[in-house]
Amino acid sequence: MEKPRSQNPVLEAIYSRRSVRDYTSDPVPKETIYEIIRAGTWAPSGLNNQPWRFVIVQDSEKREALAQLTRYGEIIRRAPVVIAVFVDKEAMYHEVKDHQAMGACIQNMLLAAHALNLGAVWLGEILKNAEIVRETLSLPPNLDLMAVVALGHPKRRDQRSSRKPLEEVIVKEYW
Repeated sequence: MEKPRSQNPVLEAIYSRRSVRDYTSDPVPKETIYEIIRAGTWAPSGLNNQPWRFVIVQDSEKREALAQLTRYGEIIRRAPVVIAVFVDKEAMYHEVKDHQAMGACIQNMLLAAHALNLGAVWLGEILKNAEIVRETLSLPPNLDLMAVVALGHPKRRDQRSSRKPLEEVIVKEYW
């Protein structure tokens, strides 16, 4: 199925964004990384509690340590930078709502990377080693890992994807 087209730039970004897992060795400027994190912080959160916390990892030794903690380590090794995204348990007020906010934060980051002509991928399998990730990054126990976002200049831009038709995902309609 062909991806939807829209004249709306927000919808076009949503429909054209893809998970990018292979990057050039070109560095990502610090200001660009900050812009991506800033976009994440503009996600909605209940009571505007903003429970997200971030660790930027550009150092190759630290990235290698993280790469050892997931079967997708090659993605972390190839990315010039990764951003570990945590929820601050001390800032939380409702587990489900705060975890939903974290997903919105990460999606904002992915869309921002796409808008800035970068590629990114949301890595979740590393969560099986969340405690070791926290220890590797020397973080306090109030921070829980939500994802690692690998980020860089895409080696290629031909990623494809598809979605189920709406008839398969809408279970009822009350008009």
